[in-house]
Amino acid sequence: MNILRISCSPRGASSESQRLSQKIVDRLVAQAPAANVVERSIGDGSLAHVDANYALAQHAAAAEVSSLGSMATSDVLIRELERSDAIVIATPMHNLGVPSVLKAWLDHVVRARRTFHVTAAGKVGALRDRPVYLAIASGGRFSGEQARQPDFLTPHLKAILGTIGLHDVRLFSVEGTGAGAEAVEAARARADQALAAHFAIARVERVPDAT
Repeated sequence: MNILRISCSPRGASSESQRLSQKIVDRLVAQAPAANVVERSIGDGSLAHVDANYALAQHAAAAEVSSLGSMATSDVLIRELERSDAIVIATPMHNLGVPSVLKAWLDHVVRARRTFHVTAAGKVGALRDRPVYLAIASGGRFSGEQARQPDFLTPHLKAILGTIGLHDVRLFSVEGTGAGAEAVEAARARADQALAAHFAIARVERVPDAT
């Protein structure tokens, strides 16, 4: 089993999204002890935005483009996706939506004639489906009865991942981190409960029928 983790917080290992994603990775590894975890950390801004050459390749199939720059980076990132059996995206919510570093990663992997095809019926994903775990941290609450802000992050991610064939998206979050230490502990506890419930169900589903 190959697990790909994309880490998007500029705070790195100390971030809530990274902590939450580690709990997901740990549970996946517990299910498959021989699993290989591939780390792709982009929270430091090391992943550049796509260049003009890449944009030209997206726009026209017959364009003469270089295989260097963003095209080469895109190939590497897409191969990581193709080799994965599970994907974990650890991300904060920035200004109600997707952080720019995650948007840069998406722009590299959502690639015409490579990870999706345009047909008469619309865009069709070219990647095989597999579980995608979203580990999200936000300063405010965006879900449940105590939601106080809109959520433009999860709908965006579900839609764009679906474009390339990744429909099995599973959401976990630590929300309200801006409300103080007690709120953070309560949010962590809720996330732990959600993870325990999810993986308990997954474990039951994997048990073969003894009859």
